[in-house]
Amino acid sequence: MPTAVELTGIVKRFPGVIANDGVEFEAAEGEVHALLGENGAGKSTLSNILTGLYRPDEGSIRLYGEHVTFHSPGDALDAGICMVHQHFRLVAPFSVAENVILGDHRGEGRKLVVHPRRIERRVAELGERYRIEVDPRARVWQLSLGEQQRVEILKALYREARILILDEPTAVLTPQEADSLFETLRVMAGEGRTIIFISHKLHEVEAVSDRVTVLRAGKTVASVETAGATQRSLASLMVGRDVQLAQRQERTAPVGEAVLEVSDLCATGDRGDEALRGVSLTVGAGEILAVAGVAGNGQRELAETITGMRARTRGSVAVDGTPLHGGDPREAIHAGIAHVPEDRLHTGVAPSLSIAQNLVLKSYRSKEHAAGPLLRLRAIRDRAAHLIERYDVRGGGPQLPARQLSGGNLQKVVLAREFSGSPRVLVAASPTRGLDVAAIETVHRYLREAAAEGVAVLLISEDLDEILALADRIAVFFEGRISGEVDAGRTTVEELGLLMAGGAPS
Repeated sequence: MPTAVELTGIVKRFPGVIANDGVEFEAAEGEVHALLGENGAGKSTLSNILTGLYRPDEGSIRLYGEHVTFHSPGDALDAGICMVHQHFRLVAPFSVAENVILGDHRGEGRKLVVHPRRIERRVAELGERYRIEVDPRARVWQLSLGEQQRVEILKALYREARILILDEPTAVLTPQEADSLFETLRVMAGEGRTIIFISHKLHEVEAVSDRVTVLRAGKTVASVETAGATQRSLASLMVGRDVQLAQRQERTAPVGEAVLEVSDLCATGDRGDEALRGVSLTVGAGEILAVAGVAGNGQRELAETITGMRARTRGSVAVDGTPLHGGDPREAIHAGIAHVPEDRLHTGVAPSLSIAQNLVLKSYRSKEHAAGPLLRLRAIRDRAAHLIERYDVRGGGPQLPARQLSGGNLQKVVLAREFSGSPRVLVAASPTRGLDVAAIETVHRYLREAAAEGVAVLLISEDLDEILALADRIAVFFEGRISGEVDAGRTTVEELGLLMAGGAPS
């Protein structure tokens, strides 16, 4: 097929960093082209250049054979390029329909008078057609992260993009829904659209893409036909060495006494509805209990209620037999509960604070980091430097503002802070979302090490491969309830997918 987009010799420099170093990339019309690379390899920068957010310092962009220069994202949109970003570009107080038309200066968004019901019907039709339904009238702040990602995809579909860039689009989908999305992408490609698919799930890359381009340290290291590649070969190209892909390790030691006990837990969601409906579970010392489910079924509210961020309306939470009053994050921290939230940018870190300040957010009152009302700044910087090295946080030193880090490196900052606090309970919500295969390997090792040291790990994830590799038991959520509980060593992806959709266990 004819070439749709061609980037030649792309160079983009930031202070102290060359994010793109002579990148070569080419995708054809009617092609699903995967873009792989470690966190910090330059994928986001390259995507931002293609969508007009950044201008390259060197190199050229051609669309359908013609040289183009983008001065703004509006220029890229006019050229038919849309992107679903890893960190969503949504206005929280606006409705779903309002967000969909926001910035659409070629259609409804350019009119002085818009017709909300017409837009809502169109959004609902698109959601139904592509199986990514979301209430067009709901406010974005009321939606889960998974539902927000659906809004981003609907924005691109609404604008009928010719070149669509998807950054981790299946992170919040069941296996069946992911398969449905892949079918949709193939239909879109069959219509002549170009799909650039950014994912760290190598089996998805194999399932949906025609070709794969791999970036490493800001450079293009390979562009290969998917049919001739394997997951192991792609992972090796990404990191420059052999990588141990997620594999199940059978438990050798028995599970200890119950550390986390949740009984008949109920809580209200942001929209005032009942998000948790009588949830009961226990996690023993050294056990990894995974919670599976499609985003928006109560997992976020479960994590927030256990960690004190959300008040409960009924039920109890206890750590080592001691009940918690609830609704107080500091109480949960003192009880030994660590929390890796699903929204790392807005909940996991304070973006404007430095890496060092973020790493000490939960321990700045300790004698190690404070003398009375005064902070021990050198001790805080030294600790940050140690954690940056240990957890391989790339992109800057202790004084760098957290907002300047890539999504994967932001996650490493959160993990470093939570894992280094000697917790009794670790609530980890999507801890590897957006991470590359090498970083995922590291996070999985840390989770297993925490369990081996007697920590009760509650893993909340939409990645079923991750759950099956790590968990001892799996509780499946559907509409705020546990629809089934299975032994991780004996279940299948198909059975989990059925439970996630509200079906009865086999």
